[in-house]
Amino acid sequence: MKMKLSIFSRLIYGYLVVFLLILAVSVYMMYRLVQFENITHSILDVDHRMEDLGKQLADSLLSQLRYEKKFMVVRDEALYEQFLLARDEFQKYLEELGPFADTGSQKELLNSIKAHHLSYQALIAEEAEYVRANRPYSSSWVMKEKEKTTDRIFDFLQTLSVQSQVDTLRKIRKLEQAGIKARQVTVAMAAIALLAVVTLSFFITMTITHPISLLIGKTRNIARGIFECKLPRWAPPEIKELGLAIHSMCEQLKALDQMKSDFFSSISHELRTPLTSIKEGTSLLLEGLGGEITEKQQKLLKIIAGESNRLIDLVNSSLDLSKMEAGMMVFHFTQADVMPLIHKAVGEIEPLALAKKIRLRAENHEPLPLVKMDRERILQVLRNFLGNAVKYSFEGGEVRISARREEGKLKVSVRDAGPGIPKEDLAAIFEKYQQGPRGPSESAKGTGLGLAIVKQIISAHGGTVWAESEPGQGSSFIFVLPA
Repeated sequence: MKMKLSIFSRLIYGYLVVFLLILAVSVYMMYRLVQFENITHSILDVDHRMEDLGKQLADSLLSQLRYEKKFMVVRDEALYEQFLLARDEFQKYLEELGPFADTGSQKELLNSIKAHHLSYQALIAEEAEYVRANRPYSSSWVMKEKEKTTDRIFDFLQTLSVQSQVDTLRKIRKLEQAGIKARQVTVAMAAIALLAVVTLSFFITMTITHPISLLIGKTRNIARGIFECKLPRWAPPEIKELGLAIHSMCEQLKALDQMKSDFFSSISHELRTPLTSIKEGTSLLLEGLGGEITEKQQKLLKIIAGESNRLIDLVNSSLDLSKMEAGMMVFHFTQADVMPLIHKAVGEIEPLALAKKIRLRAENHEPLPLVKMDRERILQVLRNFLGNAVKYSFEGGEVRISARREEGKLKVSVRDAGPGIPKEDLAAIFEKYQQGPRGPSESAKGTGLGLAIVKQIISAHGGTVWAESEPGQGSSFIFVLPA
């Protein structure tokens, strides 16, 4: 199913997903914080309180022991009253401790403390009656029972304190484990959220920028005269609508280009016959078949003959290019060596080079592979490269042509001594009716079809062709053919 969300909708949904991920992490952190708060509250309000009350119970029991022993010796009722106050205080602390006992063992300990404290109170009350009445009694037995009872109470309080400390330690460990788990889960959730955000951002960006990049590439192709436009399959409606407009423009430009090609082809066919007639008639007049001609007439006829030849070359080039673009050009491929073709092209261009005092040099220092080629068409390419190199080179310069094996392929390069070509024009010069910077003389004028024909020929051979240049440093024209 094709995605039909607009760019705005994609961004909104993307931000919503990011917001939900951040919200999920925040909710989890709040949950963990509440858990930490509950454990901390339990330690401070329960365990710490139980520890304090246990100490207060022990202090209160010691106070009771101190006052009751003094009372039994000096028999002062004020001391007994202090004992009773300490007893009431002990009972109050014991009642306060009750709600904090949250386990069965703690409740058992509190009940045991309460029972032994009642026994201790009963022994004190009984002994006090004997002391007040001044009656004899077994003081050693009473003392032994009191010590046994209070020791048991102290033991219970100690056990209660130990349990409270154990509970505190257990809760601290639980808090530590919860912190570790929270950290692990938070890191995992943050990593997942980050990965999701990056993936989502990449996906949204790609679904927007990739179709735009394709459309940019298509517009560049249109600028170069390539009118094959395929629409992006996955694109937001806005970009898809733009793609449809570009596609419609491509179709119209393609139709116009075809009309132009047909027109030039038709005109070229129509021009060839009268131009040939003009050329032949001019030749006959120059040969004197039409009668005696003056020197001035002969000069004019030579000009007409030269321009006729130039027009015929233009017509032939236009027809050749039209055939190549339509796939109607017939190539005759054979396995051949390129060096004889290079020497032949150099020999043909050499008179023009000598007239401009330009040195032509062919370089080859290794055996070359045989290449499957149409000899005449590759010779046409070499003539074009060498002819342009001589035309665009400054007088007294040097033109070098080299051929070598490179990565199992044949590479041929022609280097001139001309003004060079700006980088932004290097690709355009292989398009129809495009020319590089004018050479040092007016003889550098051309039709703008030579390099377009070269590109078609090399492409038909399965090769590639390009130019390398620096302004003021000359240019190199290179083609590579599969060996």
